[in-house]
Amino acid sequence: MASAEPAETAEPAGAAKPAEPAEAADAVEPAEAADAVEPATVLLRTPREGTPRPLTTIAELIAAAAGLAAGHGPVAIDAERASGYRYSQRAYLVQLRRAGFGTVLIDPIPLPDLSSIDQALADAEWILHAASQDLPCLAELGMRPRRLFDTELAGRLLGSERVALGTMVEQYLGVSLEKGHSAADWSTRPLPADWLNYAALDVELLIELRQVLAAELESAGKLAWAEQEFAAVLNADPPVPRSDPWRRTSGIHNLRNRRQLAMVRSLWEARDRLAAERDVAPGRTLPDAAILAAVKANPKSQSDLGNVTIFNGPRQRRLAGYWFGALAEGRDAPEDQLPPLTQLSTDPDAMPAPARWREKDPAAARRLAACKQVVTEIAAEHRLLSQNLLAGDALRRLAWRSVSPVSEDNVRARLAELGARPWQVELLAGRLATALLAPSPEDAAPAGPPEPSSPEGPAAPPD
Repeated sequence: MASAEPAETAEPAGAAKPAEPAEAADAVEPAEAADAVEPATVLLRTPREGTPRPLTTIAELIAAAAGLAAGHGPVAIDAERASGYRYSQRAYLVQLRRAGFGTVLIDPIPLPDLSSIDQALADAEWILHAASQDLPCLAELGMRPRRLFDTELAGRLLGSERVALGTMVEQYLGVSLEKGHSAADWSTRPLPADWLNYAALDVELLIELRQVLAAELESAGKLAWAEQEFAAVLNADPPVPRSDPWRRTSGIHNLRNRRQLAMVRSLWEARDRLAAERDVAPGRTLPDAAILAAVKANPKSQSDLGNVTIFNGPRQRRLAGYWFGALAEGRDAPEDQLPPLTQLSTDPDAMPAPARWREKDPAAARRLAACKQVVTEIAAEHRLLSQNLLAGDALRRLAWRSVSPVSEDNVRARLAELGARPWQVELLAGRLATALLAPSPEDAAPAGPPEPSSPEGPAAPPD
């Protein structure tokens, strides 16, 4: 696989120890201030030591592993995928930066085994932004952190509503990063020089950002909370595959016929097979709108399918037999193999949508409202967003089938079972137990109507 050409300012990765931001005057310039009252930020257009070219050979990889191992302190890591372009979620570029070494970019297409990098960093803390997004594709390359600092999670715990990397670097470091290629097709080869520049900047200031965030967390008494959150990300189980994923086809809610649903299912599964085989995003293989259009048109022949919008283009005409065969398979499915109109859950703890709780279980709806109020109040007290204090699913499950008997200890146990971290349990358990025990308005109302009063006023006391 051909490697990308180096940027004009490129130097060998790890050639020099990173300079402090204040020393990089030649690499930054004042950004145009939107408001003259606000202090001007600094726009960082290029990395401080230049943009290195991606490594593509085993010899380069061995040298980089040795250099990273000889560095010191935590390591900043990022990965670029091709979401929206490719079926897989594999990494197409890996960026690393460590003090005493500098920045290195690795092309994982010719170098799909990065276990040597993993071993070089076995004792280091890994800094990632939104780590849960990148850890799976790094694991495919043999890279798994033992210790983690997630700068996005840290920002959330500090109460930030906007936690994009560029926003946080500007807020905490006063530096604006040259951005613009986050949605690029990173499977492109060779990678353009400005894309590589963007990728290198993604790890340029992560170490400095981590230091500032750690100090802020310590000052706010939230560092232990963050450590628990980071550990939870590291130890999280892989997501459970979604059952009946075809039901997420856009517009499917407009269909009210089981046979139509079978046709959607058959077309969706055919598209998924082809997309996986070609490693092309499903939506680029066949849009959801085309699936719905074909099902509604219900063509009786392959040529009829060609008359449906989207299927009359040259690319889809070449696949007309494939798509028509899938459509016919769903249309001709036996009655006992047609999917139900609504998804049947196999979860014994399945809950209805919250909007239906008042109808299904009014007491549970009241418990949910009371518990939501508790979470909102405690989150505000600690400068947190409610969703970062307790996951919405955990809150709903606690309210839907309340613990019995209701006690703080039982609520603690249930929260832990639902995945709440110790710091969350400590903040929430007591007040959630009180909320679960609170009487409903109906329970608090008088048993019957009040006694009518006499027009002449209250009766005189007996003699």
